[in-house]
Amino acid sequence: MAGTVLTVCTTCRAGRPVEADGDRPGKKLYDALAADLPDGVTIRPVECLSACDNGCSMVLSGGDEKWTYVYGHLTLDHVEDILAGAKAYDATDDGLVPWRERPVIFRKQSLARIPPQETK
Repeated sequence: MAGTVLTVCTTCRAGRPVEADGDRPGKKLYDALAADLPDGVTIRPVECLSACDNGCSMVLSGGDEKWTYVYGHLTLDHVEDILAGAKAYDATDDGLVPWRERPVIFRKQSLARIPPQETK
């Protein structure tokens, strides 16, 4: 996959029982994000990101030359901010969106920041 990728844990229960409709909060978050992706951003579901105590969780990545971020404690209320943050990330060469230009959830709910695989 080229470009920016949102990887979302679809099995996340966010510390709650599976809802009556059978959908998990992670799957609902994935569905909401997939419905309105910005240009240049793709999404992929995964069954587990091993961030169970921090669910719902997702990864924002962009290839070997960009920083990768893991975010947690996400809900459906964050969909607009996630999409805005992904769009801003996609516009960078290195994945480093200036601090004040990041959505608040990207400033406060980052679980990890992983350096690029390739250095310039």
